[in-house]
Amino acid sequence: MHRTEIAAFLNQKGGVGKTTSVVNIGSGLTILGKKVLIVDLDPQGHLTRSLGIETNGFNKTIYDVLKGETSPRESMVDKKLGARLSVNGQDSSLSLTVIPSRLDLADSAVELSRLAGAEHLLKKAVETVKNDYDYILIDCPPSLGLLTTNALTAANKVYIPVQTEYLALDSLNDLKKKIEWVISRYNPELTIGGLIATRFDGRKVLNRTVVERLKERFGSLFLEAMIRENIVLAEAPSFGKDIFTYRPRSYGAKDYLDLCLEIIDGSRETEGLFTVERGGVISRQTPDAGSVWQEVANGDSMD
Repeated sequence: MHRTEIAAFLNQKGGVGKTTSVVNIGSGLTILGKKVLIVDLDPQGHLTRSLGIETNGFNKTIYDVLKGETSPRESMVDKKLGARLSVNGQDSSLSLTVIPSRLDLADSAVELSRLAGAEHLLKKAVETVKNDYDYILIDCPPSLGLLTTNALTAANKVYIPVQTEYLALDSLNDLKKKIEWVISRYNPELTIGGLIATRFDGRKVLNRTVVERLKERFGSLFLEAMIRENIVLAEAPSFGKDIFTYRPRSYGAKDYLDLCLEIIDGSRETEGLFTVERGGVISRQTPDAGSVWQEVANGDSMD
């Protein structure tokens, strides 16, 4: 039986790589053959802009969906990736589906709170389209208000990107309380998918120490695949591109590919399954589909 994973990405602390993770996990899952919808629930619209989507050209966003003035499908935008998928010689282009955001969502909390079932607005919307997707990823705002409550109520998993520094440890207590509150009041099916270490630099004692403490505290909830500090991850949004399109042979692309594999099946073993060749080709051999490969534009040296 098909079950869509609806995953909220949450951390009220800014600069931890939350939006970067949603963009690149969504792109990586798409490259791995999954059908993905991304919902930008952040009023700042960073995810929308990171994918090079201009909201000036259309009026329907997640704000209109939450108000019930438009359907999720009417607000969707297809974002083509710089990749094409070939299965047994048949090529097809790859794209993400995005429900964008814009700044007027920032003033929506009071208006939305007056609506019946205000905490379930996103859940009701997602229910109408979830069977069309393998994964629905929700980029939460950097706060713990009504919009975040909507995301956690709609989701069946929550992932927490954590920058590997001491202040990140302090913020986890508030996050834990918020998640437990939503579970007890609105969504008993919600579980923690895992903590994602971001901006990790193995040369720094501080980063290594924080990672060890997170592992001790959270055990298997701390995901094995860690996102290393990599300048190209910061550069890619300025070009409106995901990391696989912008620099497919970078450490950032490798780390997010590992993370996507871990999210799919709990393993990040890529040896023998995927390789990144000159020219940016990510290859896979599968017994049931023959040769499956994705060619990503702008391949270059690992950095």
